Amino acid sequence: MTESKEKMNHIKLLFFATIRDRAGTKSMEMDIPADMTILQLKEKLGTDYPNLKESMKSVLITINREYAFDEAIVPSSAEIALFPPVSGG
Repeated sequence: MTESKEKMNHIKLLFFATIRDRAGTKSMEMDIPADMTILQLKEKLGTDYPNLKESMKSVLITINREYAFDEAIVPSSAEIALFPPVSGG
């Protein structure tokens, strides 16, 4: 019998500022598919947590403390931080 279970990565999410308020928590851990991109992760968070959907359109994300773009693959055991866009003048 072949096992069709896809490989999963365990990641930690850290929420900051207004995103933390909307998430209702400062951090969470989850398992995601091994080949998930940042864009797919944002879509998943927006679907699983409707309060975050609007934030995911303009969120800044880091993977292990380095800025990441939508096409980046989320590595195993990654620490993903989500920040609201920084406004300044």
